[in-house]
Amino acid sequence: MTKSKIASTVLPAVLAAGAGADMGEEDPWRWLEDVGGEAPLAWVEQRNARTVEAYAESEAFAASRERFKGILDSDDRIPYVSKLGDGWYNFWRDEEHPRGLWRRTTLEEYRKESPAWETVLDVDALAETEGENWVWKGAECRRPDYERCLVLLSRGGADAVVVREFDLVEKAFVEDGFSLPEAKSGVDWAGPDTIFVGTDFGPGSMTESGYPRIAKVWERGTPLEDAAVLFEGAAEDVSVSAWADLGEYPREFVRRGIDFWNGETYLRRDGDLVRIDAPTSANVSVFRERLFIRLTQDWTVGEEVHAAGSFLTADLEAFLAGSRAFETLFAPTPTLSLESASLTRGHVILTLLDNVVYRLEVLTGGPDGWVRHSLPAGDTYDSAYALAVDRESSDEYFLHVNGYLTPPTLAYGTLGAAPDAEVAVPEQPPAVLKTTPALFDASGLEVTQHFTASADGTRVPYFQVRPAGGDGPGPTLLYGYGGFEISLTPGYQALTGAGWLERGGTYVVANIRGGGEFGPSWHRSALKENRPLAYQDFAAVAEDLVRREVTTPRQLGIMGGSNGGLLMGNMLARRPELLGAVVAQVPLFDMRRYHELLAGASWMAEYGDPDVAEEWAFIRGFSPYHNVEAEAEYPPVLVTTSTRDDRVHPGHARKMVAKLAALGHDVDYYENVEGGHAGAADNAQSAFMWALAYEFLWRHLGAEGGPPGGVGAE
Repeated sequence: MTKSKIASTVLPAVLAAGAGADMGEEDPWRWLEDVGGEAPLAWVEQRNARTVEAYAESEAFAASRERFKGILDSDDRIPYVSKLGDGWYNFWRDEEHPRGLWRRTTLEEYRKESPAWETVLDVDALAETEGENWVWKGAECRRPDYERCLVLLSRGGADAVVVREFDLVEKAFVEDGFSLPEAKSGVDWAGPDTIFVGTDFGPGSMTESGYPRIAKVWERGTPLEDAAVLFEGAAEDVSVSAWADLGEYPREFVRRGIDFWNGETYLRRDGDLVRIDAPTSANVSVFRERLFIRLTQDWTVGEEVHAAGSFLTADLEAFLAGSRAFETLFAPTPTLSLESASLTRGHVILTLLDNVVYRLEVLTGGPDGWVRHSLPAGDTYDSAYALAVDRESSDEYFLHVNGYLTPPTLAYGTLGAAPDAEVAVPEQPPAVLKTTPALFDASGLEVTQHFTASADGTRVPYFQVRPAGGDGPGPTLLYGYGGFEISLTPGYQALTGAGWLERGGTYVVANIRGGGEFGPSWHRSALKENRPLAYQDFAAVAEDLVRREVTTPRQLGIMGGSNGGLLMGNMLARRPELLGAVVAQVPLFDMRRYHELLAGASWMAEYGDPDVAEEWAFIRGFSPYHNVEAEAEYPPVLVTTSTRDDRVHPGHARKMVAKLAALGHDVDYYENVEGGHAGAADNAQSAFMWALAYEFLWRHLGAEGGPPGGVGAE
C-alpha cells in the first residue's frame, strides 16, 4: 500500500479519534501503555517479527552480532574494582557468566596480568536455582567492617529491585536477614544492626514519581511495619532518602528531593533534623570536618556573589553555627567548568572541562590556604578522571584515561600528605595497572573538535572521528543527548568502532545545550520553554557537517537514547530534510502524558508541567508525538525499547511507532523483553540491539543507498 493510500484510508479515522492527543483530547494509541497487556504484547510481537525479518536475518547482521558479543565478553576488558575493606571487588560478565559474577581479589593479585579471583556471588547460578531472570544492580556494604551488604537484584533489569542481606565472610545470603520485596527502594546501613529504608510501605508511601516518600529506621529482628519514621516528604516531591557516614566522623543524613533539581539536606543530631542551609538547587556533601557545596545557580552571601558552577567549602560546625566564610575551590569561566570532584583523605581532585577538553587539578588544604597542582592526563581529546580509592583511610586514587581512539587505561597513584600532616607520605605518580588492547582497527582515523554557530549565534562544539584527510561526503552518524546536565565527552566505544568506524563511517558527538559541557548555565539555558534551543544546536551541527562536506543529508544518520530519544523525535518532526535515518532508543515521545507514566513526574523541573495550560503551550512544541504529520517526508526510523523499562515507559515508543505507521511513514520497531532502561540485560542482548541499530543505519546510509525505507505501515 502506498503512503498516500494509507493516509487516505487510515488517517481520517485516527484524527476522528483524536490523534492530536492535545489537552483533554482522546489518545487513540493509549491502549499500548498497558505494558503487559495481551493486546499490546501481541502488537509488540508482530512489530518485532517484522523488524527481525527485515534486518536481523542477514549475514551482515549475524557477523556484527557475533563480533559485538565477542567484544563485550572479551577477557581483555579492564576488570574495574572498588575497595571494600581489605578486598578489591569487581562485577564481571562474559560468555560463561552472562548474568555475572561478583568477585574479589587482593591488590597484589590485581596487579598481575591474570589475577586470581574469589567468587562471592554467582548471579547466573542464583537465577537458575530460583528460576528468576536476576540482573545485578549493586550492593550497599556496611562500613567500616564490610562484613555485610545489602544486595540489590532486579528482575529483567528494571529499576525496581529486591533487597537481600548478604554475608561477605560466608559468601551467602543471611537467613532471616534484612529483606525487601520488589520496589524502587533506597537502603543504607545506619549501624551494625540498623538500616535506613525507603520503599513501598503501602498506599501513600511513594511519591507521584514512583520513588519512596518516607524514610524509616529499621532495627534487626523487628517487622518492617514497626520501623520508626525518620522523615516524610510530600507526595509531589521526587523522593526521600537517608544515609549514614559510619567512618571517623559518624553522621546521619536525610535528603528530601523537592524536584529533580531542588532539594533539602538534613543532618540528624540527637534525634533532631538540622537543615544544612544551602540553596535548594545546590549539591551538598559533607566529608570529615568540611562542608562542600557545588552551586548550579548564583548565590549571594552578604555582598559576595558566588557564580553558578562554583565549588565552595567551609568548616561544617562553623557553618551550622551561622558562619558563611567560604573558600572557593573552583570558579567557572565561560569555557571552563567543573565536571566532578573526588575527595581523598587529605585532598580534593577536580576534573575540569576546558572547551570540553579534560584537565585535572589537585587541591591540598594547609595553614596558608589551598595549594593546587595539575595531574597528568591523556592526549588532548582523551577523557581523564581521577577517583579516590578509599577516601576514609588514604590518599590513593585511580586514574582512568580513554578516548574515541584510545583504549582504556587504569592507573593507580598516591597523593602526598598535606603540609601539616602528622605522617609524611610522598606523592607517587600514577602507575599503570591495567590496559585494554585495541578492540577495533583505528588505523588512519583521527579525532578533531569543531565549533559552529547555532540559530541564535551560540557557539556549539562537537567532536568528529573519521579518516585523516577524509576526501568528501560519506555515511555519518551524529549522536546527541542535550539534557539533565549530562556531558558527552570522549570515550572508547568499541562497538561504534567495530560497527561504524571500521566500515568507513564518520562518527560525530554534539555538545548541545541542556548538557553539562559548560557547567550548569549550559544546562539551564535549555530548560522548559527553552528546550528547543537544544534542538537548534543539534540541527546547527548537522548543517555544519553538510556545509563542511563531511556528509550529505541522505547520508546523515542520528542516534540518541532516553532524553536523547526525545531529541531524535524532535529532529524527525522539525528537520527531516537534514536526515537520512533516525535511531531512537528507550525514548520519550509523548510529552502530554510523560509525567503520568512511571518516573516521568520527576522530570517536570526539566521539561515543565503539561497540566498547566501555560506550560503545555510550550511543551506541545517539543512533543514529537503531537508534531508528526502525514504530509511530511520523513527518513526511515528505528525505535527500540524494553518491556522492563520502568523509568521511561515503553508506551512512548509503542505509541509513536503506531502513529507513524498509521500516518504512512517508514518506521521499524524492536522491544526487548528484558533490559530496563539500559535496553538490554546481558551481553548477548546488547550485541543484538547494537547489531540491529548498525544494520539499520548501514542499510539506509550506505554508499549504495540501500532500500528506500523500513518495514513501514501496517
